[in-house]
Order: sequence, then structure tokens, then C-alpha cells
Amino acid sequence: MITESYWPADTSRPVLELTAGELLRRAAAADAGRTALVEVAPVGSALTGAARTDRRWTYGELLADAEQAAAWLGSRFSPGEHVAVWAPNVPEWVILQYGAALAGVVLVTANPALRAAELEYVLRQSRSVGVVHVDAFRGTDMAGIVAQIRGRLPDLRETVSFTGWAEHIRGTAPRQLPRVGPGDPMQIQYTSGTTGFPKGAVLDHRGMVTNASYVIARAGFPEGGVWATALPLFHTAGCGLSVLGTASVGGTLVLAQSFQPELVLSALEEWRAGLFAGVPAMYSALLAHPRFEDFDLSGCRILASGGDAVPPALVEAAERRFGARFTTVYGQTELSPILAQTATDDAVADRRETTGRPLWQAEVKIVDGSGAVLPVGAEGEILARGYQVMREYFAMPEATAAAIDADGWLRTGDLGVMDGRGFLRVTGRLKDMIIRGGENIYPREIEVALTRHPGVAGAAVLGVPDPDWGEQVAAVIVPAGPVPAAADLHAHLRALLAPHKTPRHWYVAEAIPANAMGKAQKFLLRRRIDAGELPVLA
Repeated sequence: MITESYWPADTSRPVLELTAGELLRRAAAADAGRTALVEVAPVGSALTGAARTDRRWTYGELLADAEQAAAWLGSRFSPGEHVAVWAPNVPEWVILQYGAALAGVVLVTANPALRAAELEYVLRQSRSVGVVHVDAFRGTDMAGIVAQIRGRLPDLRETVSFTGWAEHIRGTAPRQLPRVGPGDPMQIQYTSGTTGFPKGAVLDHRGMVTNASYVIARAGFPEGGVWATALPLFHTAGCGLSVLGTASVGGTLVLAQSFQPELVLSALEEWRAGLFAGVPAMYSALLAHPRFEDFDLSGCRILASGGDAVPPALVEAAERRFGARFTTVYGQTELSPILAQTATDDAVADRRETTGRPLWQAEVKIVDGSGAVLPVGAEGEILARGYQVMREYFAMPEATAAAIDADGWLRTGDLGVMDGRGFLRVTGRLKDMIIRGGENIYPREIEVALTRHPGVAGAAVLGVPDPDWGEQVAAVIVPAGPVPAAADLHAHLRALLAPHKTPRHWYVAEAIPANAMGKAQKFLLRRRIDAGELPVLA
């Protein structure tokens, strides 16, 4: 048992000195005929112009396409240049990722939900020289947006549609590919913008490949297993944990184009997927599906989630109804992305109440405001150091220096507690802390207590300015049915929390805005409160 909140790196598993391209080659060499990638999308023509939406690739076929993509990229871009991908979960995204890894091109991943100004920011800030995109998705004219902003981006030499791209690259002449090392940059992943200001985290091959393999190992995912997900590829949980993780064990990735509950349930049944990875909201939607019990999900033994706090009641319900075990991950983009994770054979209380122990090769400590390591059980900021820490925020030296100290410790900005066994519990965000009359109040504790009320489906707590107290506590709730009265919620919380933590202001929303990984975007709620757009709860 430890007495200080410091976890030394567990070196019993080696860091993998592999690039993503080498990882794919290793899997293809081991079993070229094994199914590597399965497309899951609504019936019809694909977003990329393909005649079918149920395509699949063996490892041999995926490697061949990736090498063609690398040759295609090499004929247009130099190693080290930045090329963006702006698309939902299409198989061509995966092929482009591996092709970029083989060609030494740095992939800039862009959320397909971005609007024109947001995409322009990402392309400009990342100094992207190319962008590959689908023409349209969910009613957005993506080709039109690219054409609209191209003239304002002098670095952007090439814009390429994914329509017909997979067939086109197969005609590319082979070429000598450059030498790419594990420490070379692989991707620029833009932070989710939960504070409204995205930064481009530069991640290397070593960090992404190793981290994915560690998550696979901690989850107990077997060699050759089937991993199903609807997590977005533009995020590290999609292109990293899901794509690289399955390749690390020669597994099959069943990739849903987007999250549609019935489509996902059908895929889990058809492919007898052993693991499903999704954010908490996805699990809630699956469990609420009226035909959930009609699907044979007996093959699914592992349920993986993270991105935001996973309510203990959701873990219990998912484990019971799927007949599976949960593994909860904690991390952030800057950590490639996972720092800690529960194992499926951890005690029930640990699976439901913690985010597990740190993964191999990661040092973790919890510190106070002066940087001193705290005793176990004391709340402070979580810091991490190791192979997986990002190289930098691209072209943002001041932000990088603020995030990573001279000794290599990354300040996560998350508040947490470590117990004597090294298990972590994340309690909130440092920037979310509310200071009311000199008292520090952490929203996560109040949010968890609120969601225990049967009339509350979701909640977000934030501070609002107050002339007397500095800040007051405000709560935004999503009703589970009829809207509960503020007095009922007040009484519910007073039975669980100290009086100063009880919200003074109450609001109602149809949903808590969140990014693609399920993290609440409280700055959007604050804007709506300031604008008087949220109904006040009486």
C-alpha cells in the first residue's frame, strides 16, 4: 500500500518501438487472411461512392490498400507535412490513416461536425497542405465548405474527395517509402474544445501504438477478437484504441459509420463482437432500445467506456443486461489518450466507482496548488509523465509550457483522488471549480448526487457570478420524465451534501451539450444562461 499519491511507472510491459505502419505489417504477416475491418452503415450507396455499405478487408487487403495510399500521398506530399481528414467513420479513413503512417505524413483529424469557420481554424492553425473529405454528411455540404474556405488558406495545396478515392489510389505506381520512426509525429488531434479553444496535440507513433496495446491488455481483449465501436475516428479512442488496438492482437474491427442503436445492436449480434466500446450516452441509448432483449448479445463479454464520468448505476445496468464486464478508461487527448483503466476482474466497487490503476509505463501523482504530492485520499490535480505524453501543442509554445513542466509532467487539469492501492477516482475539472465565499466547490460531486434523483436523467453544475459571494452554484438538469420541482431537488441534495453545495439557481435543458467523447461543454451552457435562453426551474 502506498501512503503518498504517487504511482511509479510499472515497467513490466515494454514500450512498443513500432510505427502504426509497422503494426499493420506485423498483423498482415501473422495472418493475411484474417478479417481486419468491417464496415457497418445503413443499406445503400456509401458516403464515398462505393456501391455497398457492408465492405470488409482482410489484413492482407488492408495493407495493400494502405501501401497504395502511402504511394498516392508520397506523390503529392513530403514526409512531415500535414494532411487533414474530414469525414465520419468510413473505411477509407482507416486506409488513409495507415497510408499516412507509412508515408511519414502527419494526419490532422477534423470533426465532421465542424462548420466552415471551425474547419478553417483547424486547417490554418495546423498548417495543413491537404485535406481529404467526404462530399456530404448529415445534410452538410462538406465539399462546398472546403471549396468556400480554400481560397483563404494559402498553405492548402490539395483538396481531395473520398468519392472514388479507394479505387483511384489502386492505380498509383509503387514508390519507395520513407523511413518513419516510432518517435516521429503521427497525428495532430485537436482538443475537444470543452473550454471553447481547441489546441492541436501532436502525438507520435510510439505513444499511440503502445497506449492502444496497453488498453487492449488491461481490458482482457483476446488475440483475434472482434471489437465493435461507433466511436468517432477523428478522436484517439476511435483511430487509436479501436483501430490500432485491434491490429495489435490481429483482431477484427467492426466499425459503425455513426451511432444508431439498432444498427449497432445488429452488428454486435451478427459479428458476435466480444467487446463494444462507446461513451456513456451510447450505453444509455442501447439499454433503452425497445428491442434490446431481441438481440443475441451473448458474444459480448467486455464493455468499454470513458470520455466522461460513467455513472455507477449505468455500469451496473450494462453489466447485468449484457451479461458482460465493464472496463472504464480515463485519459485525455494529450495522453495518447489513456492514463488509467479498470480491469474486468477488478472488484465490483472498483469497476463502478473508480477509473482503475494507471496503465504500464505511466507515472502519476496528485498534487496541491504548490505542486507538492498529497497523501493518499486527498484531492488535488492529476499529473502524468511517460512515453504517452504529447510532444507539444502545435505552434503554441506558451500553451505547451503551461501544460508540460520542465521535468516532463503533464498537468491534466483534472481533479482526483488516489487510494492506497493506486486506484484513481476523478472528481472534477480544476477549471470547473466554483469558489463561493472562499469555499471550494467541485461540480462533479453535486452532479453525481443529482443524477441519483429519479426525476433527473442528466445534470451539469457550474458557477455563476454573484456580487456577495463571488460565485453561486447553478445546476442545469435534464428531466427523466415530468420536470421535478426545484424544492424537491433542493431537499434531495440537502440530505446528501453540505448546505453551501446546494445550487441557488436551477435551469432545465433538453440535453447537456457534449463533445464527441461525451464530455460536457459547460461553456455553451454558460452562454445560454447569460443569454437567458434556458428555462428557470420553479
